[in-house]
Amino acid sequence: MIRIKRVYETPSAHDGMRILVDRIWPRGCTKKQARLDAWRKELAPSTALRTWFGHDPAKWMEFRTRYRKELNRPEQNRAIEDLARLAQAQTVTLLYGASDNEHNQAVVLKECIDRAKDRI
Repeated sequence: MIRIKRVYETPSAHDGMRILVDRIWPRGCTKKQARLDAWRKELAPSTALRTWFGHDPAKWMEFRTRYRKELNRPEQNRAIEDLARLAQAQTVTLLYGASDNEHNQAVVLKECIDRAKDRI
């Protein structure tokens, strides 16, 4: 199972493996508070895409298209398939720092991992 959660929310035993999917460390969050199992920067949007998007909901559809294109590279595809396999065996929680729960990279990444689970 793949879940998504803000890194600032209290960790839970139900989170399973906690993976940060931001390129930069979340402001004001300590490593102890985050309780990460992994930090997968390579699965986060590029700096250019993140800057362009600026968490503007009006740009959401175009952000999703551009981000999926970035995730369609071989290295990212392998990482997504690895997470899909892992999610078949245990709960994986993708952590993000954005304040918008509906318009962030973890939402898109979860969709990609869910699709990969259907292929493997």
